Amino acid sequence: MPGHRATPVGGPVALVGPTASGKSALALAAARARPGVELVSVDSMAVYRGMDIGTDKPTPAERAAVPYHLLDLVEPSEEFTVQRFQAAADAALADIAARGGRALLVGGTGLYLRAVVDRLRIPGRWPALSAALDAEAGRPGGTARLHAELARLDPAAAARIEPGNRRRVVRALEVTRGSGRPFSSFGPGLEAYPPTPVVLVGLRLDPARHDARIEARFTGLLERGLLEEVRALAAAPGGLARTARQALGYRELLAHLEEGVPLETAVAEALRRTRAFARRQWAWFRRDPRIRWLDPGGDLLAQLLSVLDGARCGGAGMED
Repeated sequence: MPGHRATPVGGPVALVGPTASGKSALALAAARARPGVELVSVDSMAVYRGMDIGTDKPTPAERAAVPYHLLDLVEPSEEFTVQRFQAAADAALADIAARGGRALLVGGTGLYLRAVVDRLRIPGRWPALSAALDAEAGRPGGTARLHAELARLDPAAAARIEPGNRRRVVRALEVTRGSGRPFSSFGPGLEAYPPTPVVLVGLRLDPARHDARIEARFTGLLERGLLEEVRALAAAPGGLARTARQALGYRELLAHLEEGVPLETAVAEALRRTRAFARRQWAWFRRDPRIRWLDPGGDLLAQLLSVLDGARCGGAGMED
């Protein structure tokens, strides 16, 4: 990027945490303070072009100030997979390193982060099979029956998946049937936390304050034109793909526009689902023993800069 001189400062750092925790603003401040730091988005919805307001993408001025990667990769009418993200992230990280820069990954999509940080071996996809399994799971007792089948075909995978977790049961059976190999044979999966060259730091969740932040943020997105953005995306040729339609805020506003759900009801549902999502993110990241948590009572920027400057993660001002 013109005017942004790269300075070799070490390996990648990842800043993680729940949605609306302030990760993006903190990462931007750090990148502005340290020439050579480039931001790598780890957000499963920011990959879609045109989904700008709802994903709170950086503004044109912010993109001009520091380099950003992995934004606007595909049209919202396209399906996007973790395999595609992994490949794009690998290319971005290699490019940053080749130019002597340092990558600061920032985002809250845990699976995408693990795919990059832990080099997950990701099985292929069998869409028709997945759709058939999902339809079966939607019938009364369907998920339990599929879990029982998984227990026969791949006891190790079934033992790691809650019988009521429809999405994970369907995915495990899709891979087991489609590949002819047990789902568990693709590696230890998400239960293992191996050593990694990526330094992981995180922002903690304070539920009482976080709920207010989520509400204030969503109100701000609406004021910036989120409803109009969703309307335009839905009307565009191709519309929104199944995955894009599930984005926080977009799904609820689509229900308002397409199904007549009252706007007040749609907004309330968006807030409810975002709060629940933030807690799931917190539970996901909290299980990872490699993450060192920034001290919420201290200077967050100073702590992050000390990591970027090569300070030992876990030192003063940080929490295990």
